[in-house]
Order: sequence, then structure tokens, then C-alpha cells
Amino acid sequence: MAKIVPDDVIYDVLGVPITATNLQAAADRIHAWKGGQSRYVGCRDVASLTVMSETPDLLAIAKNAAMNVPDGAPIALLGQIKGHNVSRTCGPDLMEKLLTDPAYHDLKHFFYGGKDGIAEVLSQTFAAKGAQIVGTHCPPFRPLTPTEDARVVAQIQNSRADVVWVGISSPKQDIWMAEHLGHINATMIGVGAAFDFHSGAVKRAPKWMQRAGLEWLFRLLQEPRRLWRRYLILAPKFVFRVLTTGTRAA
Repeated sequence: MAKIVPDDVIYDVLGVPITATNLQAAADRIHAWKGGQSRYVGCRDVASLTVMSETPDLLAIAKNAAMNVPDGAPIALLGQIKGHNVSRTCGPDLMEKLLTDPAYHDLKHFFYGGKDGIAEVLSQTFAAKGAQIVGTHCPPFRPLTPTEDARVVAQIQNSRADVVWVGISSPKQDIWMAEHLGHINATMIGVGAAFDFHSGAVKRAPKWMQRAGLEWLFRLLQEPRRLWRRYLILAPKFVFRVLTTGTRAA
């Protein structure tokens, strides 16, 4: 029996439209999109949402997404305060759901991003769990030339992927997806650190910390030099702006 996916309910967080969803509903919607239309999904945590809300070009990218899911617990909480049926729907969990749940095993997946070898590890890991992996590509840490980019697009198109998982960090992954809208006939999903988590390159927070909304603390303690600005500058800034501007229904 086909899944019935209800129309999206949207709420506004600092100008970014967030879909009031949960892990199951988001996975069902992406599965229902199977068929080749070009679109992209943003996984919005506090840091990326704050940066995108302050930059007109990035805000336009967020507004043009087919769906922005509440990756961060505070973003989901704001939806709950507004009375919406929403819960945290983070990129790593969404990725695991769509790649390991047998209900979605008819989807074909492509991995784009990660450090050398990461995408190949992901391919082996998820293929062993029943997922259809149709290709991988690890881009260099520089902008691609037009020729290189055309080759990547052709590779993805020829793979006939339904979902392209993009792991090159935000906002680079969001810019990449927006630039390839209409050129890649698949659902592109920006999941950042999910590549590192699922390949085992980076340890994820224990489940109890995830449930308690403390995954940010675990990550900060793991990588303080890289993540201090995200959690000690951007997160408080997000709280201040939300308290002073509020949220509204879109």
C-alpha cells in the first residue's frame, strides 16, 4: 500500500521555513518523491540556520528548498511551542533511516563528499544492510572546474540515483545543491557530518545525550578548536535573536 504523505506544515525560524515533521514523516516524503525530479533538502541546525538567516543569498537558498527539516533540538522545540507536531529530524538519523529501513530499499543512493575513502566506506556499510548504492564521488577541497563539474553531473545522472547524499559541510553543501538544482534529477540532501559518523571516522554522542539535546556538547568536547565558534558564538546568538524577534507561522 502506498504511503499517504500529508501536505507540509511550515513554521518560520528567523526567516527560514522549517517543515513541521519527524523522522518517519520526512523519510516517507523523500520516498514519495522517488522518480527523478530535481529538488534539495536542508537539515537545519542552530549554527547553519543562524548563518543562513543573516546572508541574503543563503537565505534564498533555504527558502527554495523542497524541505528544511529541524536538525537541531531547539529548532524542533520552537515548532512544538507553536503547537506543531514536530520532533528533531537530524541528518545522520534521516540518512540511517532511508538507507537501512527495508521499506525504502527500492531507492537508489549516491554519496557525494567526505574525505578520501569515506564515501566508499559508506557504500560498503549500507550496501551490506540492503541499500542500493549506485555511485560515490569525493570532490577535491577546491572549486571544481566547469569540465570537472560536468563530469560529476554526468556520473550522477548516469547512475539514475533517487537520492544524492551531500556531505561537504554547510553552507558549502547548500550552495552546491542550489547550483545543481535542475541539473541533477534526484533529491539532494545535505547531511554534513553524517558521512563521518556513519563511516566511523568520528564518534557520535551516546543516545542518551542525543535524546537530552546534548549532542552539541559532546561534539564541542570532541573538537573544541573547530567547533567552538559554532556552539559558543552562533548558538547564543540564535537564542538572542529568537527571544527578540520570535517565530511565526509561514
